[in-house]
Amino acid sequence: MLSNQFQNGIESAKLAWARLPNSEEDEAEEVGVSRKEDGNRVESLDYEVVENHAYREEQAQRGKLYVGYYVGVKWFFALLIGIGTGLAAVFINISVENFAGWKFSLTFSLIQKSYIAGFLLYILINLVLVLSSAFIITNFAPAAAGSGIPEIKGYLNGVDTHGILLFRTLIGKIFGSIGSVGGGLALGKEGPLVHTGACIASLLGQGGSTKYHLSSRWLQFFNSDRDRRDLVTCGCAAGVAAAFRAPVGGVLFALEEVTSWWRSQLMWRVFFTSAIVAVVVRTAMGWCKSGKCGHFGSGGFIIWDISGGQEDYSFEELLPMAVIGVIGGLLGALFNQLTRYITSWRRNYLHKKGNRVKIIEVCLISVITSVISFGLPLFRKCSPCPEADPNFPIECPRPPGMYGNYVNFFCGKDKEYNDLATIFFNTQDDAIRNLFSAKTIHEYSAQSLLTFLVMFYTLAVVTFGTAVPAGQFVPGIMIGSTYGRLVGMFVVSFYKKLNIEEGTYALLGAASFLGGSMRMTVSLCVIMVEITNNLKLLPLIMLVLLISKAVGDAFNEGLYEEQSRLRGIPLLESRPKYEMRKMQAKEACGNQKVVYFPRVIKVADVVSILKSNNHNGFPVIDHTRSGETLVIGLVLRSHLLVLLQSKVDFQHSPLPSDTGGGSFPIRHNFSEFVKPASSKGISIHDIRLGPDDLEMYIDLAPFVNRSPYIVPEDMSLTKVYNLFRQLGLRHIFVVPRASRVIGMITRKDLLIEENEGPATVELQSTSVRDWLRNRRHGARNGEAELPLLNGLLVAQ
Repeated sequence: MLSNQFQNGIESAKLAWARLPNSEEDEAEEVGVSRKEDGNRVESLDYEVVENHAYREEQAQRGKLYVGYYVGVKWFFALLIGIGTGLAAVFINISVENFAGWKFSLTFSLIQKSYIAGFLLYILINLVLVLSSAFIITNFAPAAAGSGIPEIKGYLNGVDTHGILLFRTLIGKIFGSIGSVGGGLALGKEGPLVHTGACIASLLGQGGSTKYHLSSRWLQFFNSDRDRRDLVTCGCAAGVAAAFRAPVGGVLFALEEVTSWWRSQLMWRVFFTSAIVAVVVRTAMGWCKSGKCGHFGSGGFIIWDISGGQEDYSFEELLPMAVIGVIGGLLGALFNQLTRYITSWRRNYLHKKGNRVKIIEVCLISVITSVISFGLPLFRKCSPCPEADPNFPIECPRPPGMYGNYVNFFCGKDKEYNDLATIFFNTQDDAIRNLFSAKTIHEYSAQSLLTFLVMFYTLAVVTFGTAVPAGQFVPGIMIGSTYGRLVGMFVVSFYKKLNIEEGTYALLGAASFLGGSMRMTVSLCVIMVEITNNLKLLPLIMLVLLISKAVGDAFNEGLYEEQSRLRGIPLLESRPKYEMRKMQAKEACGNQKVVYFPRVIKVADVVSILKSNNHNGFPVIDHTRSGETLVIGLVLRSHLLVLLQSKVDFQHSPLPSDTGGGSFPIRHNFSEFVKPASSKGISIHDIRLGPDDLEMYIDLAPFVNRSPYIVPEDMSLTKVYNLFRQLGLRHIFVVPRASRVIGMITRKDLLIEENEGPATVELQSTSVRDWLRNRRHGARNGEAELPLLNGLLVAQ
């Protein structure tokens, strides 16, 4: 009976393996990647408000009550994002801790009987967990590979990478992280948690997933990329807050690292979301303390309390602390460079051979990692346990895989421990606690720390970029705390002071490596303070972060910027390049030919133009009665595709469709033009039109954005860059120098004061106020009122 079941299992595995694609072309078909002309993986987002006729009609129907309701819904969504991200983090951490606990307990119990059997079981468990993660990523959610932070940073910068915020990506990120982290690979779950929070926020913003029938009309409220950008920002902060139990650090991480656009109202909602996450995580940990979460005990969520460590520091210690900052900058820059080369080689050569190669690669790395973490401690001699201190009672030795220091791993005597197994044959969270621990001087030998540093650094470089969810926070903390503890051992032996703690230097080393690799300062400083619960170390953390960032910047860019470039994500950095100061806007346009649409155009011409190029925005022109050409606005490709698919705006006449009063028939809601986040949307190749449809016409006037941003052709490219990035634009019109000025707006024209009257609004500008007074006086005398727009643009 068992043999039949075993045989069936083998046959099922063979069938699943045979279904894996062998090449990039097969892989594209498997995961639904379009190879058509307009099926690019990366697309810009429309953070600019498209003020077409449908938008203006919708805004005209909304009153103050709707505005209050709109703001209230945003806060409600911030609450849901916090709860959802917190629960996802709880689930991931409990699962990882339980898998790790079962793995270590089974391995240790079997080691007592047979070393070989325990060794094989340890490798097998890790291999199964990693294989499950790689299988999920390669076949179900390819966008869930890696940390996800470069893609989310690109999204908030205005670039949408297809697939990064889908429901299947969320599922793949959660279960893939459990498999890869539980399988003992040299990576963390903190980066994927940021991506998880962003996915939850995006799915809530668009009302769920229609593909998997998990949508609700009550949640389909936010129909613009601007609103979704705010929600995704809340999700990023919630992910960091859940990963490190650092709500303030999460807010600053979103502000410093991932967002390109910020405002005070968003700050409040992000802070509220992070606070909700902290409450959810704290509640879950309190519930787990009663033993209801299996092996999840003191470990799990990252918080390493070293409040009982070093109380003060002397001036002589600043020099070795500065050295730690220099080491962190050098090793961080080297890490970025090595991962860049290896990731580039993977993407250009190895991963093009298909999903089978990706899975084989991850499995080989898993076996190598298991062999190193299990085998290297065997070559270290066990050390005698330190003498018991009544003020700081410790348990020595402890069995492998248990929270605490002084792990017994194949030691001949009862009162001995293996220092290399204490950090190697353990979960990463518990190993970091051991390295940060106070009152444990001389627990580790310099040889053991150096061995671990070289091996784990190499494993982290090789593992980063494989086809599994991979964060770099915890591996960076592991690497930095190792060489930081090495420097601490030197300081203790050199200065011979009793108040110096090696764990303090381990913390500074962790901060220095993260600063040298990721180049974060303020947010990372607050995160390190929050997770260690020691405010006295704040000046020292600031010192090593500033030094490590300065040293790292001398060699290359930060980790996420390097990975974004490798992934082809066109990020606009905070400052334009120096060469742009000498360039003008027309030089950036080059010799490209602008593709125009006339106001009333034949359907066949629309289809032909959309098929002949990949542009996403087109100027629309009209002709005045005198024959002069006039640009009336901008129409988006996505809006044209909606019009072609619906066909309700087709007309037989080549004349404009507006009535004598200039109004247009309303056939669409503004929400109909919204593209779901991170999806390819409608393609021109998906639209079916008959011969009769192609002979009809469309009046584009109701659908154009009549107020696009326009710059003169001789404007400095630096100004254009700043305008484009700060406003989150997708298109800017470059036009010749204007021939006349019809008005000028100053600061006073934009200040609005509400009087005590029920519905009166007075502008602070003297000229506008006089104009309003004259306008009312003329109306009382029976004169026709002038258009309001011309009056608001009167010069001072």
